[in-house]
Amino acid sequence: MNAPVRYTPSVEQPQPDEAETIAGLEDQFEKILDTTSTDYGHAVRAVHAKGHGLARGTLSIADGLPPELAQGLFAAPGDHEAIVRFSTNAGDILDDSIRLPRGVALKILGVEGERLPGSEGETTQDFVLANAPAFAAPNPKKFLANLKLLAATTDKAETSKKLLSAVLRTFESALEAVGGQSTMLNTLGGAKPVHPLGATYFSQTPFRYGDYIAKFQLVPVSAIKDFADETINATGRPDAIREAMNALLAEQGGTWELRAQLNTDLEMMPIEDASVVWDEEASPYRTVATLHVGPQQAWVHGTSEKEEDALSFAPWHGLAAHQPLGGVNRARRSPYRFSARYRGRVNGCPMHEPRVLADISG
Repeated sequence: MNAPVRYTPSVEQPQPDEAETIAGLEDQFEKILDTTSTDYGHAVRAVHAKGHGLARGTLSIADGLPPELAQGLFAAPGDHEAIVRFSTNAGDILDDSIRLPRGVALKILGVEGERLPGSEGETTQDFVLANAPAFAAPNPKKFLANLKLLAATTDKAETSKKLLSAVLRTFESALEAVGGQSTMLNTLGGAKPVHPLGATYFSQTPFRYGDYIAKFQLVPVSAIKDFADETINATGRPDAIREAMNALLAEQGGTWELRAQLNTDLEMMPIEDASVVWDEEASPYRTVATLHVGPQQAWVHGTSEKEEDALSFAPWHGLAAHQPLGGVNRARRSPYRFSARYRGRVNGCPMHEPRVLADISG
């Protein structure tokens, strides 16, 4: 493997009109939030609105990491409390028969060190991941175009979405049969209805990794990995995913490895194009920590909803050593913060980053 590329600010190349694009993203977030908060009488997330599981666990930083991996959060071995949220990506709360990509958000507690702007005084590190290795848009402009499409379908007839999901899944299955995949078909409702606990998740976008640059991956390694190809039949079961997660997580809990893929070639592993999958042969994902979640209910009706209201997850919650990089990450900073503040204002529950798990209470 080639030597990892060292981080310098010059690896990023912001575009002159990025501020305008980011303002457009914030407008679309507000459009989605206004629609859904009117529908529900309650504010939910502008993206990944429907949570399927909210579980407590421990992240253990590996001992004896080589110098290039012993960076930032991972510089010293030790255990941290953690909370993990499983979701699907729509901005409205849909019947689970509408097939959408899975997401997972991981919040690590008790993290000390120099903070990213806007997260001063906090002691958390967030990782926001999805079950595809690349982002659905290469840059902020395409991200905005995609979000406009999703915003336009928010609050549309659910029956039509179910029919569209079935049609798109047929197209996506045909692509998979010949070794292909369409990120956009998945995003619009053609995703394979995989079990969230068996899925592998990716940060999709690059981050500073102390002196270096990396993407992240969260991989199941306990018996839940056997559910990697398990699908969930949600016909007639609007909350089938929560039911499936409750059954499996309560029975056996789960263990995942958090892995880092160091950038070794800025041309082959671009910072500003989030749609490019970095070559794992050139630079494999390497384990830096282990997440253990003991047996527990993934979703407790009446409690998990309240806990979700008090939490926000964003790539910009964290250490300066893990600064989000690239246009898509820069574009997510302001809209994610806007969404959290909107929810806090409408629901009368301002966001406060927890310092210990006991701070999170339904």
